[in-house]
Amino acid sequence: MNIGFVPILFLLLCHPLLRADDTSEKRLPNVVILATGGTIAGSGATSTTTVGYKPATVPVQALIDAVPELKKVATVQGEQVFQIASQNMTNEYWLKLAKRVNELLQQPDVDGIVITHGTDTLEETAYFLNLVAKSAKPVVIVGAMRPSTALSADGPINLYNAVLVAGSKEAVGRGVLVCMNDQINSARDVTKTNTSTADTFKSPELGVLGYIQGDRVAFYRLPARRHTLNSEFDISGADKLPNVEIAYGFANVSRTTVDALAAAGVDGIVYAGVGDGNPSEVTEQALADARAKGILIVRSARVGNGIVARNSEVNDDKRDFVVSDTLNPQKARILLMIALTKTKDTKEIQRMFYEY
Repeated sequence: MNIGFVPILFLLLCHPLLRADDTSEKRLPNVVILATGGTIAGSGATSTTTVGYKPATVPVQALIDAVPELKKVATVQGEQVFQIASQNMTNEYWLKLAKRVNELLQQPDVDGIVITHGTDTLEETAYFLNLVAKSAKPVVIVGAMRPSTALSADGPINLYNAVLVAGSKEAVGRGVLVCMNDQINSARDVTKTNTSTADTFKSPELGVLGYIQGDRVAFYRLPARRHTLNSEFDISGADKLPNVEIAYGFANVSRTTVDALAAAGVDGIVYAGVGDGNPSEVTEQALADARAKGILIVRSARVGNGIVARNSEVNDDKRDFVVSDTLNPQKARILLMIALTKTKDTKEIQRMFYEY
């Protein structure tokens, strides 16, 4: 052995930037858990109560304490933003949550955020934040299908996985994510597909972004549409949002719902049409009449998958309608609502639907 090499090797191994036990290598990510209620914070009368339980009863610190393994993967702090069943979500709650998320994301000592949420409107909150959160740092929405008191409650492992993802480098720049059932889904694509089973959240046809396996976060594809840091939307100064409602299409549909919404003075209507987002002749005329009053109209589809084609069975150019692309009605409502904070130009809004 070259003797002159030994001191050099010793110095290299002892250098503070190269030592394996350097404290910088051990720093756990700082993850803030924002709690909003839902089944993940629910409690039942018995361990077998999986329906008829009370949602939004368990405080955030109790959720954290129930998963001591969190300490191994992140430095966690909790904050109760509000405590509701998510069917009671409102625009006001969204604004409060989004502003707090953006405040935290600007803090250099915050690496990621997890939001516990009821599953009924979880996908909507996720997509709203996907449009208005202003950071590449991970924001992960998580819920549960069984209350915290149930046998085989899914909340604890879902929360653990969500914190793992929120603190991971792999999740940076991927937009707002939904983590449940060991799967990672994009906020834009995911939807609740079953009323009660644990595997309810799926991204039909477009598929998951990745998986959590043990302590491994594995991504396999990227979201293709604009989101978060690349979004043009800013609600930092907003104290209210435009009023957008949804009308549902079906056989023998009348114009009653559309006319009632127009009379109520809404800013926009999303029509959940049949097939390719199609309205009947009666409802198409009702929508056209509403548009003539200045109400923005977006054609979406109740089908759940696929692109709503522009100028197919409806002359959207003539009617001055917008089509939702692949967004389902509830997410089309969110994008239209936020788009209306910037413009009422239908061509600009159509561009937004093709980009987000």
